[in-house]
Amino acid sequence: MNRSAEAITILVADDDREDCQLLEDAFRESRIANRLVFVHHGEDLTDYLWRRGRFADPDSAPRPGLILLDLNMPRKDGREALAEIKADPSLRQIPVVVLTTSKAEEDIYRSYDLGVNSYITKPVTFGALVDVVKVIGGYWLGIVELPGGGV
Repeated sequence: MNRSAEAITILVADDDREDCQLLEDAFRESRIANRLVFVHHGEDLTDYLWRRGRFADPDSAPRPGLILLDLNMPRKDGREALAEIKADPSLRQIPVVVLTTSKAEEDIYRSYDLGVNSYITKPVTFGALVDVVKVIGGYWLGIVELPGGGV
């Protein structure tokens, strides 16, 4: 595995806490030990990335090396958050993978237009989710070269 990827934090933005637990279990089952940090709406996602409010301390909000983003979240949806992330020169190089239930072509096209790096529809079974997590881990944490640290 890519040395720099071993230590990256994976930021998961998803409002469904049950899906978050299943994702955490799938990472554990896949033996991917990267730190997972969860936020549950788009405002928390952008606050985390810009270190505002409860995320102001860099030690409690390390810069993610990968973002897993649900599109349909309260307060600020994933599309809005994605547009803000990719518009910011200090954040746009962080890979963003949409992981959502939407199979709508308009969501897929719009996500890529906004700069998403990958679009994955959430699988319906735990076994399939484990398979997806293994692929995410193999590709994003093992094959590609990710930008280094940063502030």
